[in-house]
Amino acid sequence: MKRQKLLQWLGAVAVVTIVTLAALEVVLRVADLRELREGVSERSLSYQYDAELGWRPIPGSTSSITNARTIRAHHNSLGLRDDEFTLDAKPTIMVLGDSFVWGLDAEADERFTELLKLRVAGYKILAAGVSGYGTDQEYLLLQKLWPTVKPAVVVLIFCANNDREDNSSNIRYEGYQKPYFATAPDGSLVLQGQPVPKSRLQAIKEDWWVRHSWLVRLANAVYLKLRHPKLQVPDPTERLVDKMREFVEGNGAKFLVGVQATDAALVAHLKARQIPFVTFDGAQSYAGAASGNHWTPQGHQLVAERLLGLLLENGVIATRPRAPE
Repeated sequence: MKRQKLLQWLGAVAVVTIVTLAALEVVLRVADLRELREGVSERSLSYQYDAELGWRPIPGSTSSITNARTIRAHHNSLGLRDDEFTLDAKPTIMVLGDSFVWGLDAEADERFTELLKLRVAGYKILAAGVSGYGTDQEYLLLQKLWPTVKPAVVVLIFCANNDREDNSSNIRYEGYQKPYFATAPDGSLVLQGQPVPKSRLQAIKEDWWVRHSWLVRLANAVYLKLRHPKLQVPDPTERLVDKMREFVEGNGAKFLVGVQATDAALVAHLKARQIPFVTFDGAQSYAGAASGNHWTPQGHQLVAERLLGLLLENGVIATRPRAPE
């Protein structure tokens, strides 16, 4: 009798629990809290979790992205928005950066890297841009890609809009977790945050339970906030640029920098270190901070022209090629 009553009690508890959880699931879905929604950015649509970098484009993926305008994006087998890459005798210019290099709001053939391909015949041009990356992640990506690409020239495109904020935190944008570099007492940089926790939007996209249950989404979001809170570290940008240059030149390649909009501190540092650079002030962009102020096709043309000048000044190309008619 006691056993029967216990089973009845457990059954009642189970029913109440199931009904309560089901009701909470419905409430969460109706409430549609922003913190629990799926993402619709280029990162959430065509990027995947990466334990070393935080996120990275899915090799071979294709998607349509709407920001200031709708574009179509395809990634090669390296997870880069570019043609398929093969290593051969032709030297490579690898361009590192964030969404300005990836080409948010630009069709593939409108980007400055594609415009350079039409005019720099002696080199391959590889766009190694990943939306949302800071200089820290770009430095890590550079090392990861180096054995495969072995570039002769590396051009870092620094985004004055947000790279300093990217480099100073372990969480950016819609809660995306990332690695970061802390500064040791002796001034050296120490890599932290690896393996990177899987971010909220990545879990919704890639984990079955998180994707299909809003209760699990809530539990996961709370766990991330408690277990992996947002951190701020002293801005390591200039040290990261120096580390990148050291790595590139240590491997026998040239290192150049393009600056999306003049950052006085970085420009002073580049001059002091005699690092060749060019700025892209005046490049036309889509208006509105919400869209990220990414370059228009006309803006990409200006960037390509100024980069050609930088390549010419530093002996990468011998003469300035004519613009295609």
